[in-house]
Amino acid sequence: MPDFSDGGPRPAAARAAGATAVRLAAVLATAIGTVRSGSMRARTGRPDRSRWTVVIGEGPPGPGRGGPGPEEARRPSPALAALRAVARPVAGAAALVDREPFDEEWFEHRGLRLRYEIHGAGQRVVLLTHGLLLDSQMNRRLAADLARRGNRVVLLDLPGHGRSDKPRHATAHRMDLYASTVVALLDHLGVERAVVGGVSLGANVSLHAAEIAPDRIAGLVVEMPVLEWAVPAAAAAFMPMLVGIRVAAAVLRPVASVVRRLPRTHIGTLDSMVAAAGAEPEEMAAVLHGVITGPVAPVIDARRSMRMPALVIGHQLDAIHPFADAAHLVRALPDARLVRARSIVELRLAPARLTGAIAAFLDEVWTTEPAPPAGHAAAAQRRPGRPAGGGTRTGGGTRTGGGTRTGGTTATRGPAG
Repeated sequence: MPDFSDGGPRPAAARAAGATAVRLAAVLATAIGTVRSGSMRARTGRPDRSRWTVVIGEGPPGPGRGGPGPEEARRPSPALAALRAVARPVAGAAALVDREPFDEEWFEHRGLRLRYEIHGAGQRVVLLTHGLLLDSQMNRRLAADLARRGNRVVLLDLPGHGRSDKPRHATAHRMDLYASTVVALLDHLGVERAVVGGVSLGANVSLHAAEIAPDRIAGLVVEMPVLEWAVPAAAAAFMPMLVGIRVAAAVLRPVASVVRRLPRTHIGTLDSMVAAAGAEPEEMAAVLHGVITGPVAPVIDARRSMRMPALVIGHQLDAIHPFADAAHLVRALPDARLVRARSIVELRLAPARLTGAIAAFLDEVWTTEPAPPAGHAAAAQRRPGRPAGGGTRTGGGTRTGGGTRTGGTTATRGPAG
């Protein structure tokens, strides 16, 4: 069985088959019509030979065509009702599949080789980071949606996560050091100011970045911050997890090896969770140890000094991301607004409402943000440090070293790097 542990491209036949299956499922879900029951006797008095009439589209059959009259009872076919019940979630899942291509590149910081993605183009730069033990795949749908609205969205795999280097010592995984990685990536890209944000761990990292480099942060998008009200629940969840990983490492290691060979679904959040389950136990333990023992978030006085506009997203019914933390953060930040999510997964599974709020916030930020100096645009687009081969372009497939770019199909554009 091929090894997909590096997150590299799947064989073209497998990608094409997967994409075809998803499209067929979506078409099937859309095409299922309304099923109406016909009476055993039409208005003419003659028996109706067909008990069930399948109608594709809208509107009942007209008189004289064997269809039921308006006064006759109508009910769904049990078989097709069951099929519709299955097709709806399949169509919903198909809508979550990553289809947009993006650039995949690398840079070095503190001796670590770190991976990032670029969605879209332009000077409106948004840099997003992911949750604990997850990776940038969880933000791909949001990145694609924001890129279509004129933003250049950068997704960073923090150290110990995704396909970035994974040091196995806790000191590399402090949140304030993660924040320095965010600033280093802005330097690498030649970006003077950007909106920075993230979810959970990424939210706290963004706050640390605003503390250490406030002049580089044009705005904050903070989803589900983990602050004072979350500390007891986070300790109760992560400390046993850390101990369990260390104790059961010998059992977890072969399980992770099997998980790494599972094919990708191209549903970003799902693939991100599978990738987390495939991490080596020692790597997971180092991340948890460093995050638990390092500073969690800037102190209250530092938060009150953050003058950049901020959008804070919080939700209820989650002890590790309590709504109280989001509300208290909004009260501490001088220029912040609060958006209440309906659930912990709304932005990942039904993103339209929250994506609209984020896009509107970004429009406000860029409206008030001064234009970059002359020559800065060209420098930013050159992206210093870009690999000579052009990196990798991915979106349901890969363009390696200027080679192939795929979005369900593959086209060779040059020699593989």
